[in-house]
Amino acid sequence: MTPSQVGCAVDYEDYKQYDAVGLAEVVARGDASPAELLEAALARAEAVNGKINAIVRPMPSIARERAAGELTGPFAGVPFLIKDLMQDYEGRPTGRGSRAAAGLVAARHSEAVRRWLDAGLVVFGQTNTPEFGIKSITEPEANGATRNPWNLGHTPGGSSGGSAAAVAAGIVPAAGANDGGGSIRIPAACCGLFGLKPGRGLVPAGPAHGELLAGAASDGVVSRTVRDSAALLDVLTARPDPGGPYLAARPEAPYAELARRTPPRLRVGVSTRSPIGTPVAREAVEAVDVAVKLLTALGHDVEEAEPAVDGLRMADDFMTMYAVENAATLAELKHRTGAGDDRFELDTHLIAAAGRAVGAVEHSVRNARWNTYARQLTAFHETYDVLLTPTLARPPVRIGELDTPWLTRQVGKALLKAGVAGRLSRTRLWKQAVVQNLAPNPFTQLANITGRPAMSVPLYRTPEGLPLGVQFGGPLGSEGLLLALAGQLESAAPWAQERPTL
Repeated sequence: MTPSQVGCAVDYEDYKQYDAVGLAEVVARGDASPAELLEAALARAEAVNGKINAIVRPMPSIARERAAGELTGPFAGVPFLIKDLMQDYEGRPTGRGSRAAAGLVAARHSEAVRRWLDAGLVVFGQTNTPEFGIKSITEPEANGATRNPWNLGHTPGGSSGGSAAAVAAGIVPAAGANDGGGSIRIPAACCGLFGLKPGRGLVPAGPAHGELLAGAASDGVVSRTVRDSAALLDVLTARPDPGGPYLAARPEAPYAELARRTPPRLRVGVSTRSPIGTPVAREAVEAVDVAVKLLTALGHDVEEAEPAVDGLRMADDFMTMYAVENAATLAELKHRTGAGDDRFELDTHLIAAAGRAVGAVEHSVRNARWNTYARQLTAFHETYDVLLTPTLARPPVRIGELDTPWLTRQVGKALLKAGVAGRLSRTRLWKQAVVQNLAPNPFTQLANITGRPAMSVPLYRTPEGLPLGVQFGGPLGSEGLLLALAGQLESAAPWAQERPTL
């Protein structure tokens, strides 16, 4: 964009060349106005959203009014989308992917949204998510399936699938996301994007919450470039949350600066073995092989190694926490809205029933084991700076592939009607269900349950042309190191200009 274009409509071919940092610079130079950038984003959304179903709650009027006003901050005038889950926008419903929450209006901004707005971002819509964010695909009954822009027959992942699809499709260069079991990294891996899950306590979860999912979840973004994720992490961590449970340590320099630094020679432990013993597809192994070759060429030391963690027990503890949290969310929405059982999906009911069957003592015992896993991972990091694994155990699945089978649905309905569904959580069937649920993505939960940062980096495409990211995890407080490594990888194997054809 050049100054001669001021006052003219911004051409999409120009708009799509810029990441969020670049668009902010365009506005700061006066080469385009916030209103012009917003109209370019809205036009792109109009052109492609009908194909991918990424934005489920458009808010153009609010955005146009904001773009017409005076904006300040490091991202002044940059179009942005937020996830329709735990990212409340005052005066707007946050649907959580559920029919039950569709009319529940937020009384105030969540802290992450407030900080994005303070940074000058122009929010013009909310993106699709599975009901309560409990699946690694984005196919809620309330809003329909979101599709992967690289291949419309496949999932963009979940639970931040709407945000990832919108970024991959070029509607925005970055979008709000959050991650409680892989929900930033999984869709980033599916859509050819960069996604960093910050460590526990770094990003404020207020004002409605002290922490999300018992500390397993964090807000963040999915983006095309590493520098966008770094600069937006600076926005989210610009100041402490005085009402929060932690005062997280900040690095000695902004994350945007750390991302530009060359990392030191790293010791990288690599594993392609599923921690729960399930199959790992050839493409996922090849993605890691590509990363290993690149890391070696960059001078890092790479060898096979993995943390001494009981993956099956950890998966069971993780899914039990998810079930308990899901039961609490369902009960909260029923109380606040008066919604009946028919306003929630069957899978949500079944998971909630399992959660209600978990006693207080058992829940406490399982929660205490999170400390064990964190210390086992810490022992690994005494030898290795970074853990490299696949992000996903297989390429993005086809839309509908993970639907609950008809027979299972009928049995589930019968068990719920009989009031005995929760008893299954005490049986071998529950453990089988845990393994089946996590089999497509068994690598991401370790970072959530231990509270460590982890990122998915888009270094590989399958022979069919689908993205498939690789995951890097680091020790406590290593966000800056991970961003520096990601920046180095991005420079060596640029990915931002690779775009799907829509």
